[in-house]
Amino acid sequence: MSGHHEIAHVAGTHLAYEAVGAGPCLVLIHGFALDSRMWDDQIDALAQRYQVVRYDMRGFGHSALPDATSYTPAADLKALLEYLEVGTATILGLSLGGGVALDFALSYPELTRSLILVDAMVDGWAWSSAWNEQAGSVWTAGRDGGVAVAKERWLALPLFGPAQQKPDVARRLARMVSDYSGWHWHHDDPRQRLRPSTLLRLGSITAPTLIIVGEHDEPDFRSMADTFERGIPDSQKVIMSGVGHMANMEDPDQFTAIVHHFLDEC
Repeated sequence: MSGHHEIAHVAGTHLAYEAVGAGPCLVLIHGFALDSRMWDDQIDALAQRYQVVRYDMRGFGHSALPDATSYTPAADLKALLEYLEVGTATILGLSLGGGVALDFALSYPELTRSLILVDAMVDGWAWSSAWNEQAGSVWTAGRDGGVAVAKERWLALPLFGPAQQKPDVARRLARMVSDYSGWHWHHDDPRQRLRPSTLLRLGSITAPTLIIVGEHDEPDFRSMADTFERGIPDSQKVIMSGVGHMANMEDPDQFTAIVHHFLDEC
């Protein structure tokens, strides 16, 4: 994290987090192989109006790795919010973090004031063959012991193409991925998924939902955003111009303005 982080011993694990600002709570959830540093550009602007909580999910950043115990990231977040004595919160997640935000909103509707899905993925999605091929080559490298090769392949995915065009963003992504343990590439994650799948339950989401997707994000993620817009009852979609998958890092000002606007309307 940019500054210091605290450790919460919750849910049978330990989670690294930072809580800043005052006001209604806004939770920021990072993407795969990344950590809560990906929100460095947003934290000060958002903390002027909100109590902002950013944390490293189990298996990432400064948080503990999973052990053999089954868990859900949504229950981890619920335990963290209870530890912080937060009542309800807006849950904002990018990519993998967006999938966790969806699961949280379905599992704990009474704790979810609103939902912001940024270039989000969803459990139950039928990924395109192009994506499966790209991601598969990363997992193959990681499983065969070449975590360094897997990290190179991960950052070289078209997914990060637009972000790689911006030297500062590329540097920061490389630093986070370099610090990632690679654990998920060579372990079976005991994370439990919702049944029936999250994708089949979008119509049950009660929270007002903002869907943000980068204009140049990969086709699977743009299709998921369309699916969220159709499937989540109280939802609206914003296409962020000029950015790809790492929307908040590629254009922090545009991103923060969109988030503020939505939260002001909520």
